Amino acid sequence: MPLIGKEHQTEFDIIVVGGGIAGLFAALKASEFASVCLVTKGCLANSNTWHAQGGIAAALGNNDSAEHHFYDTLAAGAGLCNEDAVRVMVEEGPRYVRELSELGVPFDMDGDSFALAREGAHSRERVLHAGGDAIGRLVLETLQAKVLGNGKITLREHTHVTKLLTSADAVCGVRTMSGPVLRSKAVVLATGGLGQVYRHTTNPPIATGDGVALAWRAGAEITDMEFIQFHPTAFRGRQEGETFLATEALRGEGALLRNAKGERFMLAYHDLAELGPRDLVSRAIMEQIKKHCGPVYLDITHRNEHFLRQRFPTVYRLAAKAGYNLASEWLPVSPAAHYAMGGVRTGLHGETNLHSLYACGEVACTGVHGANRLASNSLLECLVFAARSIRRIEQIGAKVTPFVKTVQEEAPLLALRPAQITSLRQRLRSMMFKEAGVLRRLEGLKQLEDFVRQHVMLLKGSPLTREFSELQNLLVTAGLIASAAQARQESRGAHYRLDFPQPQDTLQSRQSQASARRGDSFAPLTL
Repeated sequence: MPLIGKEHQTEFDIIVVGGGIAGLFAALKASEFASVCLVTKGCLANSNTWHAQGGIAAALGNNDSAEHHFYDTLAAGAGLCNEDAVRVMVEEGPRYVRELSELGVPFDMDGDSFALAREGAHSRERVLHAGGDAIGRLVLETLQAKVLGNGKITLREHTHVTKLLTSADAVCGVRTMSGPVLRSKAVVLATGGLGQVYRHTTNPPIATGDGVALAWRAGAEITDMEFIQFHPTAFRGRQEGETFLATEALRGEGALLRNAKGERFMLAYHDLAELGPRDLVSRAIMEQIKKHCGPVYLDITHRNEHFLRQRFPTVYRLAAKAGYNLASEWLPVSPAAHYAMGGVRTGLHGETNLHSLYACGEVACTGVHGANRLASNSLLECLVFAARSIRRIEQIGAKVTPFVKTVQEEAPLLALRPAQITSLRQRLRSMMFKEAGVLRRLEGLKQLEDFVRQHVMLLKGSPLTREFSELQNLLVTAGLIASAAQARQESRGAHYRLDFPQPQDTLQSRQSQASARRGDSFAPLTL
């Protein structure tokens, strides 16, 4: 029997959905014992990882330890971290950082040792960088080269997954919009974030919450969706969408925040001032913008141009392109949606409540971040739990489960015009930033629920275009965030309710958090 060309192959041991650090690392690990299909919605370079500037946190310094890293992570997580998951991450993380170095990631060095920096809410210097502020790009370029040279990995770029295929309680493959049904023994979701549900975000255009929506439709449990981290310092240009991330490392190097009157204000909010937790810094900036009816600025003019070009080449270049010289001018900034702590609930091995479905990276909720992610822990979490997911798949083993078509196949939706899709998407994103952003209250969250409920019919049926599918996913994601934020009647970490400004001890346990899966009475998305 002739061999089937890889471009026509539809059955694999493992399907990995997503091409960021979690997806690439998972695919490489899986290729050691399995046939792998790596599916990406865009091209490999188009992921949140590519835009990461801060670094990877790992306890590698002489004055550091996994225990120090553990307690810093718990402090940032505001009482909601899964301590077992945090211990796994901080203890196993250094191993995988060293593995990245061995694979060829050009980390910045201090002699023969990794150059380590300190960032917000870290008690030690433990953040590794590469190319100054280009760690995301350099990690991806290294992993991509390994993936492209690996004969056991089939790459399907520009392939949009529209459904997880299930048989009984097992996930057995994926349906794609433009290609064939792909079947597998296990599916690993590594689809990244959901920042595009907000008007202002540091995330790339592809970050439309696809993984969360896919998992929810399949019956996977979704949790912690109220906890959306807003990066305090995203550049705010004069035009809509003119933004870029001004990395936390700038404040680690002494950058100050100043209000419209030129006053430094963070000392009044936290003992660590500009290096305080991101949620607090974001709220402080929003308060200053409202109080003084003007912008907040990031000031690093105490550093000279040579230093800034060497240490922050990406930010320096983007600022210059926008018309600002970091060495002599203050950069206007404000919070922007940056990272989702919640997502598909997983155990310590990336496993979900659905057999053969795993999740890792930002789409997953391992419990590591609790109510607020500690700076530079995200890339570390990707590495650790991608590797653990693949190890668990290898340990369990499985056969490809046949997918049997049901009688009630979803009918195609009537196509909305592109202008209608764009208009709905813009309205949703504006409402989300206003009502479920840094500051929230019950009235606004109910308005969001009403908006999603008004358009719930758009969630029924199969989309005809990628743009329509992304709109569906954004609506699902928005509904889950609004409902979870309404259910948590307290302020904790990245979730701040103006009508419930204090934390409540009775809501501190992870077991008391709101969670949802399709079929639950989880307003407004009961279909």
